[in-house]
Amino acid sequence: MIRINLLAAERDKKKKKKAVTFGTAGQKLTIGCSLILVLAVLFIGWRYWSLTHESSAIDADIAAAQQETTRLHSVILQVQQFEQQKTRLQQRVVLIEQLRKGQTGPVHMLDQISRALPQMLWLTELKQAAGTDVVIDGKCTTLTGLSEFVSNLEASGYFKRSIEIIDTKTEMTGTPPTEIIKFSIKATFQQPGEAKPTPPTKAGG
Repeated sequence: MIRINLLAAERDKKKKKKAVTFGTAGQKLTIGCSLILVLAVLFIGWRYWSLTHESSAIDADIAAAQQETTRLHSVILQVQQFEQQKTRLQQRVVLIEQLRKGQTGPVHMLDQISRALPQMLWLTELKQAAGTDVVIDGKCTTLTGLSEFVSNLEASGYFKRSIEIIDTKTEMTGTPPTEIIKFSIKATFQQPGEAKPTPPTKAGG
């Protein structure tokens, strides 16, 4: 009877051990699954936070880039306006300079012609030909005076070389009759500053 009881007790112990062992494995599985789930949730949360942080940083960079683009666009517009103003001012300066030369040119031309006149020579007509060419008509008592007049104009620096003598005619005028030479010459005037003028020489001076 004792042995029977012992066998029964041993069987009961084995059943209890099996039951305890089965319960422990289930708990381990549950804990493992729970840990995996917790880790997955933590990973997803960290990843979400990381992406959100990166997105915020990118948005800030985009906003800064847009502000810089707006600032640079404003600077470019200012530079373009400055260039336009500079171009307009340069055009005005050129126009003013042209007008100034146009106004002073005839004055200088007449002044140099007046300075170049030798004794016993006078002018009867001054006409503008093509461009800056002028035709000067006048009278003198000798061909030497005409030659001196042409030389003085060329030496002034305000007329390009060489001055062309278009025509000369001799006529008698006055009482008693005096021989007078009528002449016509063609000269090309150059603006002041294009050549350095030199003082003309006058007969008897």
